[in-house]
Amino acid sequence: MQIGIFTVGDVTVDPMTGTAPTEHERIKAMVTIAKHAEDVGLDVFATGEHHNRPFVPSSPTTMLGYIAAQTERIILSTSTTLITTNDPVKIAEDFAMLQHLADGRVDLILGRGNTAPVYPWFGKNQQDSVELTVENYNLLRRLWDEDVVNWEGKHRTPLRNFTSTPRPLDGVAPFVWHGSIRTPQVAEIAAYYGDGFFANNIFWPKEHYQQLITLYRERYAHYGHGTPEQAIVGLGGQFFMRRNSQDAVREFRPYFDNAPVYGHGPSLEDFTSQTPLTVGSPQEVIEKTLTFREFFGDYQRQLFLVDHAGLPLKTVLEQLDLLGSEVLPVLRQEFAKRTPENFPAPPTFQNRLQALSEAHSA
Repeated sequence: MQIGIFTVGDVTVDPMTGTAPTEHERIKAMVTIAKHAEDVGLDVFATGEHHNRPFVPSSPTTMLGYIAAQTERIILSTSTTLITTNDPVKIAEDFAMLQHLADGRVDLILGRGNTAPVYPWFGKNQQDSVELTVENYNLLRRLWDEDVVNWEGKHRTPLRNFTSTPRPLDGVAPFVWHGSIRTPQVAEIAAYYGDGFFANNIFWPKEHYQQLITLYRERYAHYGHGTPEQAIVGLGGQFFMRRNSQDAVREFRPYFDNAPVYGHGPSLEDFTSQTPLTVGSPQEVIEKTLTFREFFGDYQRQLFLVDHAGLPLKTVLEQLDLLGSEVLPVLRQEFAKRTPENFPAPPTFQNRLQALSEAHSA
């Protein structure tokens, strides 16, 4: 099990002080959070991609490259890379470059995004969203897998004798997760290619995501990649912890009530009962996280959102300290005990390189 965190990079007013960080302060804070995530023993740091306020991470590979230079072990990923509005050639080259700089510890989650105006901003039509997802990913896959690409599609100019540079490190392309909160076609794409499926189940009840994950698992097996239980699944989650549950609820409530995504909606109590959000003690976070496999089956990656809604950097770092010292060791131990022996390991550059080497020598 890979356990890590992701950020959406929102710049939000702290309801306790009435002030918000500057864009510069927020960007620097995200870097500090990523470095601290490695320090406390987490496996993954992921950043979102947004091109609208109140969010700042418009260039994920720039940020991750900067973080790569200051870390040694943690996997650097995205919580969304927009496959619909980014040019597949640019994605292929940017992430291959990042892969070289980070010595392979790079993967990404592709998604359509949830901001409608982003399509015309980048010269695309939202009505073509699913078509763009399918066509762009097909091209991206070829750009990484083939040295010379001749390609023609509907939504960009043709390519003739084109080679994407640099080539993926040691011939191993970055691992791709396909993220979705509502689109069955995305689950189908992930299954067809044998890629991972990431269900960022932080907003809606579990039953919604159970349908998507079940579809992905069934289609993964249909395309011959393994049994449904062996499919590569990742889940989102979020928490706010204090050693005393009442303190956690009291401190987090004003942030929840004013959060840019779900503030002024359901009550904190309703949201925690219906979604993976846990507000309470480290033990409560452990107990709720361990229930996820009961609903979704065994899975390989768990990412938590911890730095949103105007929470001060100091508070976020305290959350990471609690996660690393009191939650992480128990989750690792419990997941190890509960995961079947033949269950596929989480995808890493090293184990995929080894698999490629074994395939070539067979």
